[in-house]
Amino acid sequence: MARALVIVDVQNDFCEGGSLAVNGGIEVAERINAYVAGDDPAYDQIVATADWHIDPGDHWSDNPDFQHSWPVHCKVGTPGADFRSEVQPAIARAAAIFRKGQYEAAYSGFEGATEDGEKLTDWLRDHDVDTVDVVGIATDYCVRATALDAAGAGFSTTVLDGLTAGVAPESTSAALEELRAAGVAVRSDVS
Repeated sequence: MARALVIVDVQNDFCEGGSLAVNGGIEVAERINAYVAGDDPAYDQIVATADWHIDPGDHWSDNPDFQHSWPVHCKVGTPGADFRSEVQPAIARAAAIFRKGQYEAAYSGFEGATEDGEKLTDWLRDHDVDTVDVVGIATDYCVRATALDAAGAGFSTTVLDGLTAGVAPESTSAALEELRAAGVAVRSDVS
């Protein structure tokens, strides 16, 4: 069986200067890139996910509640939807990119698909992956949702907490506890 790294939503709009910036996003992009460039641990597969909104309905709002509605972000065709330059070398090593949320809110990378329409669960299984490590932005939203779905689909799942950035300390802490309760391992020793 094989092991995969899932890089979640390391995009301009989720990093400092973006429309929905998470503190530490640029630093996480740099750390993920350094981690992927290192020799250990080796992954059989690397994939990435991206918010890719066209018209996601009430997911976008002029008066967001920052729980279920958000400012416009990761709009297809804008620089905000692009991967951060600091993580581009790692993304270039990705075998597939799963874009999500064109016409709806989508937090989990498992809601996304490749350009050919293949879903992440099917892609991982087609590549004999049974173990996934999840990194990226934001710990308490898209990383959380992706890791929960990975575990729910039967993959042995670990979140590398040192390679994530969360929106707020309280929601990040709650997300990590929820992940642990769902059987997801959380490692803080990788950064």
